[in-house]
Amino acid sequence: MFSEAMRDVDLFVGVTSIAADPDWTDRGGDRYAGYWRTATFGALTASAEVRRDVLERILPRLKIAGRCSLDGRFLIVRGDLRTYKIHLGSANILMQPDDSYLCIVPSRGKNDGKVFLPFEDERLSLILSKAFLLAADTEITDESILTQIKRGA
Repeated sequence: MFSEAMRDVDLFVGVTSIAADPDWTDRGGDRYAGYWRTATFGALTASAEVRRDVLERILPRLKIAGRCSLDGRFLIVRGDLRTYKIHLGSANILMQPDDSYLCIVPSRGKNDGKVFLPFEDERLSLILSKAFLLAADTEITDESILTQIKRGA
């Protein structure tokens, strides 16, 4: 009972935080920018730790396995243009070598850009869809994403 209650509290805190909103930094003002960066790229929650364990088992079976590795709090994806670090808690992305932020907002079209998983974890689905996209970064056609990638490359 206690474990389930704490899981619900973790979920509530995770979805109500500004750290869960990828568009938050676009709203202007730097008052909470430090908190946002720490929360979105900081230590993993219990849910994110489980997500990491699941990824350790799933990754070797994926088509992009040769381009991906796990490193601490991040799924590292090697594209042809850059290398990307996807945070396992927030699904936010940093681009190497300068750790600049890459904003990719999920599409609102067919299937909402989700990868089908036989269990419920929308964040893991989002992480995997971003990984597949970034592993083939030379095939990206969205200008807003390309501009961000090429800005620091």
